[in-house]
Amino acid sequence: MAKKRTEARSTSPRSRDRGRETRRRLIEATAQLCKERPGAEVSVAEIANAAGAFPNQVTYYFGSKDSLLVHAAFLGLLHDARRAERIGRQAPDAVTFRRNIARAVLAMPSLPSVGQALAAAISKPELAPVVDRHLQLLFRQSERFVCHLIDSRGWSTRRPLSMEVRTFWSTALGAVLLVRAGAHGTAADLDLAGALTIHDESEPL
Repeated sequence: MAKKRTEARSTSPRSRDRGRETRRRLIEATAQLCKERPGAEVSVAEIANAAGAFPNQVTYYFGSKDSLLVHAAFLGLLHDARRAERIGRQAPDAVTFRRNIARAVLAMPSLPSVGQALAAAISKPELAPVVDRHLQLLFRQSERFVCHLIDSRGWSTRRPLSMEVRTFWSTALGAVLLVRAGAHGTAADLDLAGALTIHDESEPL
């Protein structure tokens, strides 16, 4: 009996590793499908086939397809945010930084999927904790980036860093929800750069 318990314990780490790998494949496959077909419906069968998994593993690991879509949407958003950060680092001054980072964020290919995820969370409260976890991760990633940038450049913000980041992303994601709700307009109608107070010494207060 003791031997059987020992064997069970020895195989459980491998089982957990397989589970994490399956989760990863499902999320990445969903993110890729959503990127290739923005705004289109993606079926569980298509996701499972692309991930080399079984359809029932979607509900086993995520509870529902909607939950998986939220995970995938924010994975894409986090990757796009990294690319936007690289663009931001190339800016020679704070004015250029604000302009370039705003343009990069509004052009991110993951935004339609994130808009769908946010809309789903509004209609399905059980998804709200999943969305919140990913948003907190996005905020922390952005705070680290901005903190390092302003420290290395000698720049500053006119409000607390956490508020700066949340205000910026709330403006960007709010714009996505407005578009999904049918609001007319383009990215040119939104002053996302104006949501940032990052500045350098050469700018007037």
